[in-house]
Parts: sequence; structure tokens; C-alpha cells
Amino acid sequence: MMRRGTSRFHAVTDKPVRGKGESRTGAAFGRLLLMAACGSLPFMEGCPYYAPPPATVITTPASFNRSFAAAAGAMQDEGLAISVQDPGSGTIVGGIDGGVVQASVRQQADGSVVVQFDSKNARDPALLDRISRSYDRRMGR
Repeated sequence: MMRRGTSRFHAVTDKPVRGKGESRTGAAFGRLLLMAACGSLPFMEGCPYYAPPPATVITTPASFNRSFAAAAGAMQDEGLAISVQDPGSGTIVGGIDGGVVQASVRQQADGSVVVQFDSKNARDPALLDRISRSYDRRMGR
């Protein structure tokens, strides 16, 4: 290990030999790199960071025909046999295991659609919930 500021001489040529890390070009390059990095910091301060936009889901109002078809399909998904399917009155009636499920599809004055599932003597208490979830899946919700 050499002390800084001391020099050694080459055994054959008797010229001074620099130790590791004492190269003038290496030190000059390091200083130049440090000055360039520090000099560019004020310019980088004004660079904005743009976060990705939040995911946006654009939904269109449900049409009567789409809602009616989704309600009938949801009832069929849960194994109900459809006995009445009347788009004019917005009524769908289906049965399973002696129970009757009725769907009512109505379009309101503001253009929105209301779908309601009712059960008469259904033996499965979770049936209406499963039909409702199936309806939501079919409507893309």
C-alpha cells in the first residue's frame, strides 16, 4: 500500500510509476462525470411524472331488450324451465322443483330499466340470489 503523494520508480526504467487509482485521466473523467450529473439536476427538477390514468369503465344504459334477454338467460342458467316469456308485458315465468320464479322487466320514464325477480314457494332460499348474480354477469356487471 502506498501513501498518497509518494511515488515509486520502475525497477528497469527508473521512471515514476503511479499506483492504482492515481491515474490523472481516470480522476479527471470521474470529476467530469460528477460535474455533468450535478449540472443536469436543476434541469430534471421540472420534468413532470405522469401517473397512468385510472381505469375507466364506460357503461351504456341498459336497453329493455338486452335486460329482458339477460333475465330470461339468467333463469335458464339456474335450471328453471321457462313457461311464459312475454316481452310485451315484460314478464318471464319459470319453474324448478315445484317452485315458481317470476321476473318483471319494466322500462321507466327516464329510460332506465328495472328488473325484479320474485319467488313463490321456491324451496331453495338462495335461488333468487343466484339468478340475480347470473343476471349481473350477463349484463357485464
